[in-house]
Parts: sequence; structure tokens; C-alpha cells
Amino acid sequence: MIPREFFTQSPVECARALVGCELVWGACSGMVVECEAYAATGDPACHTFTRPSARDFVARHRAGTAYVYLNYGMHWMLNVLTKGVEDGFVLIRAIEPRRGLRAMQKRRGEKTGRALAGGPGRLTSALGVTGVHHGSDLCSSARRCFLAGAAVDVLADGRIGISRAAELPWRFSLAGNSFVSVRPRLAA
Repeated sequence: MIPREFFTQSPVECARALVGCELVWGACSGMVVECEAYAATGDPACHTFTRPSARDFVARHRAGTAYVYLNYGMHWMLNVLTKGVEDGFVLIRAIEPRRGLRAMQKRRGEKTGRALAGGPGRLTSALGVTGVHHGSDLCSSARRCFLAGAAVDVLADGRIGISRAAELPWRFSLAGNSFVSVRPRLAA
């Protein structure tokens, strides 16, 4: 299990390092193949920029805590809190399923491939992540955690699905992986 200290890196360093790790969620798991970093200070795309409740969440919780919110009233988004060098969040955008495939497909209406967990809303639907998981500690239980992965080739690109600060190369994905939600435009 990845220890809490891992999440004391900056959100950018943490996001890059999470690609290739395994996200365990109950009986299901998948390799993280895409995520995005959001800085708690000075990032106009981060919830902390305009939401006092998000700033309060950062102040009250430890690094490695799940920050789950409902996007546009339709899709749950799973983030992990980073604290230390720089506070922020890492949005988990896509996984390549490893365990619990049948359960994920059942939740997603028998979808397969990228349509199963390639995108933050698809991923949470496949895993069964909801608002009840907001504030969960992802460093204390083998049922909900991250496991270290092998070194992989990571690409950096601009963030997607946002209108502010989208040009920052803070979206990280596993090079050549077919489960990534959107192919990278840049290679870094």
C-alpha cells in the first residue's frame, strides 16, 4: 500500500507518479493510466479557487484523503488530496481494469475497453464510487488504496474538460495505453 508520505509531494509530482500504480476499490482494481493535477493555491481550475468548502477540506484532512464531488449533477469525480510541498488534488481520470471486471461491467451496462473506465465519470461508475466515499482515507485500508506500480513511460499534456488553466501540462497518461480517456496532444 502506498504510504501517506507519497501524497506529501506537490500535486504535479504526485499525479505523474500515480500513473502505473494500482487503484484498489473493494473487490475491484485497475492500473491508473491517466490523472490530472490541481494546485490548491493560484490554480483557477481548482475547487479551492472559488469554493470555501474545498479550502476547508484541505485544512481539515490529511494527505491521501479522497475528495469526491458530483460534477454537473451527473458524475462523481475521485480525487486524492496532496499536502506538504504544495497542497492540491490529483483527479483520477482513467484506469485499466485489473480485478473485478464483471462487477465493473455490470455497473457500467456491460461496457468494455475504454468505455468501461476511460474517463473520470466512467471510472467512478465502474468502481461504485459515490459521495459517501468523500473524506475516505486512502492510506489506511487495503480495501481502498493505491499500490505501487512499475516504472512506466508517462506523457504530460494540457488538462481537459475545464475552461481555465487548461494549457498547463498537468494531465499525465500512460504512453500508448488504449484505456486513456483522450489521447494526449503533446508528448513530454
